[in-house]
Amino acid sequence: MKGTAVDLSWTGGAAGERAVCVLCPNPSPMTLDGTNTWVLAEPGSDEVVVVDPGPLDEAHLEAVLDRVRESGRRIALTLLTHNHLDHAESAERFHELTGAPVRGFGRGHDDVREGEAITVGGLEILAVPTPGHTSDSFSFVLPADNTLLTGDTVLGRGTSVVAWPDGNLEAYLESLSRIESLTGAGAVTRLLPGHGPTVDDAAATVTFYLQHRAERLEQVRAAVARGAQTAYDVVETVYADVPRSVWPAAEQSVQAQLEYLRTHP
Repeated sequence: MKGTAVDLSWTGGAAGERAVCVLCPNPSPMTLDGTNTWVLAEPGSDEVVVVDPGPLDEAHLEAVLDRVRESGRRIALTLLTHNHLDHAESAERFHELTGAPVRGFGRGHDDVREGEAITVGGLEILAVPTPGHTSDSFSFVLPADNTLLTGDTVLGRGTSVVAWPDGNLEAYLESLSRIESLTGAGAVTRLLPGHGPTVDDAAATVTFYLQHRAERLEQVRAAVARGAQTAYDVVETVYADVPRSVWPAAEQSVQAQLEYLRTHP
C-alpha cells in the first residue's frame, strides 16, 4: 500500500509522445513522491488536457500553467480521476485560472461517462470506470500510446488503499480485472499513475495487484480466525510490515476487507 517509504526518485517529465507529468511538491507516505498532474496533448495540437491539477497549491498550479505556456498551447479541458483532495482540491481554482471546463464523475450534469470517447485537439481519451479506491474513480486510456492513466487505482510504487467506507473492495477487484482485460487485449501496455513513476509493464503490475489482494484477504481471514476483534487488531498483525504513520489508511483497507469477507465467506 501507499506508505512504504517516501522515495523522491521520481521527478516527473515526459512519458511518451502525448503525456508530461508536472509533479506536485507534496511528498508524504501517502502521496509517495507527490501528486502527478498529467498534461496531455496530441503532437502538433495547440490544445491540452490536464488530468488531476492536485491540491490547492498556487505554486504548483502556476508550474502547470508555465509548462503549457512554454509549449505554446492552451488548456482546453481538465479531467479528474477522483475527488480526493490531493488530486482535485484545486479544480475550481484551476477553472478560474484557465477557463477550461472541469469534468469527472459525480460532479453534476457533465459527468464523465463509462466508455465515453473524449477528443480534444485530435487527442483521443477513453473513459474507463475503475471504482474501488473511491466510488468515483475513473481511469483514462490514451489509445494512440496504449497507456492508461490510473489515478490511485494502480500506483507507480507499492499498492493502493481501498478508502472505506466510500471505497469498496469488491468494486476494486472488478476494476483491477477490467484493467487486466485491457492489458490482455494489448490495449494497455503502460500505466501513468496518480503517484509514483510510470509503470512500463502494465500486465505484470496488475497481476501483482490481484495476487496481493488475494493474499491480504487470506491474512485478514486468518487474523479473524485467531481472534482479532476489530480492524485495528487486524492491522497490528497483517500490516505490521508497514510504517505506523499509514496504519489509519491500512485500517480503512481492513474495514473494506472485512466487509468483503462478510459477503464472500
